[in-house]
Amino acid sequence: MSEKIPLLIDTDPGVDDALALLLAFNDPRHDVVGLTIAAGNVGLRHTVANALKLCEVAGVDVPVFAGCAGPLLHPAPDAGYVHGQDGFGDVGYEPARQQVQAEHAALAILRLSHEHAGKLLLVALGPLTNIALALKLDPTLPERVARFVVMGGSVTGHGNITPAAEFNIYFDPEAAHIVFEAFAHIDLADWEGTIAHGLHHERVEQWLAADSERARFYERISKKTREWSADRRGDYWHSADAYAMAFALAPDGVLEEAQRPLSIELGHGHARGMTVVDWQRQSGRPDRARILLRYDQARLEGLIRDALAAV
Repeated sequence: MSEKIPLLIDTDPGVDDALALLLAFNDPRHDVVGLTIAAGNVGLRHTVANALKLCEVAGVDVPVFAGCAGPLLHPAPDAGYVHGQDGFGDVGYEPARQQVQAEHAALAILRLSHEHAGKLLLVALGPLTNIALALKLDPTLPERVARFVVMGGSVTGHGNITPAAEFNIYFDPEAAHIVFEAFAHIDLADWEGTIAHGLHHERVEQWLAADSERARFYERISKKTREWSADRRGDYWHSADAYAMAFALAPDGVLEEAQRPLSIELGHGHARGMTVVDWQRQSGRPDRARILLRYDQARLEGLIRDALAAV
């Protein structure tokens, strides 16, 4: 059997992140070597607690590292109105017995990049604050990362937190700018791609009826989010982080992609946090972003279904 791919996930759980983490935990080809946690969907106290609880529910022994409690420079709103004020649907779960590691997330990212140099798959599911801080501490980080997958952006400006911006990038645009300038190659799964890969509510409910602790827990914590989505977006629910994780774990499911230059808008007007894609290559800048445009829908749904049913 071939050696497993070391997988480091920077995340802000969040119901959406939780589903992506279940996909990662369930993949036999990857070894999750750590979860580095940022604020984003909700505050850091909750995102750390949620990561620890999900590891416990999934029965995995993965170290969890707390990171930045807010954006690098400017305050930003969270998404408690979507995920619940604790990020996990406000169901009042019993806290996990596992404890968070003492090491800061940014330092853990750097250490693990050395331990798995040239092999590491780094996946960012939340705001990019921790990774930006790691880059400021050690700009050579990208040299040790084999592949970097980011969930973020809205590549034609159809945002989900503002008319132009996607939440993860908008939460900390300065961090996103640092990261996108530092890495020569980034695989990007954006919000508009997410919308194009909706999950029908009835099918999701069938998956959540699986006889597994993972499915039962996820049914509880996602109920509020799914109801919010049904009320505003109709028959389909959308999981941006699961979409990005499928791209990371199973890149052979990609059906269409585009490589283009991309930059982050840092102004404080209506376009703050926008991911500006140079579709016509007018800037002369390199094609640093490989943008996922279309993924095998059946493959995506199969990965989600299997992860929820895992015992």
